[in-house]
Amino acid sequence: MSVPDLAAKKCKPCEGGVSPLTPSEAADLLGQVKGWRLDNNVISRQYEFKNYYQTMAFVNAVAWLSHREDHHPDLLVGYNRCRVDYSTHAAGGLTENDFICAAKVDALFEL
Repeated sequence: MSVPDLAAKKCKPCEGGVSPLTPSEAADLLGQVKGWRLDNNVISRQYEFKNYYQTMAFVNAVAWLSHREDHHPDLLVGYNRCRVDYSTHAAGGLTENDFICAAKVDALFEL
C-alpha cells in the first residue's frame, strides 16, 4: 500500500473496542507517510509556512478534513508553523485512521 492508497481511503468509525495497531503494524504504516514521527503512540509532523495567513489557511483546511473524516488531530499552532498529532483515543493507541489522515494532511500541504 502506498501513500496515495492511504490518502484515498476513508476513516472507519471508532467508538471503542477497536484494538490499536501493533508496534510492527504502526512502523510499516509510518514508512508510508514521509516526515511523520512516531513517539509514545502518537504520530506527528510539523509543517512550516511563510506567514501567519498561510499557517491559518492550512489549519482551516485540516479542520475541514478532520470534520469530513470524523477523526480529529491535536494541533499546535504558531505564527509560521503547525504541528499535527494523531492518535486514536478510543483505541488507546494508533489505528489505520491516524495514518489515513496523515496522508490526507500531507496531500493538503502539497497543494
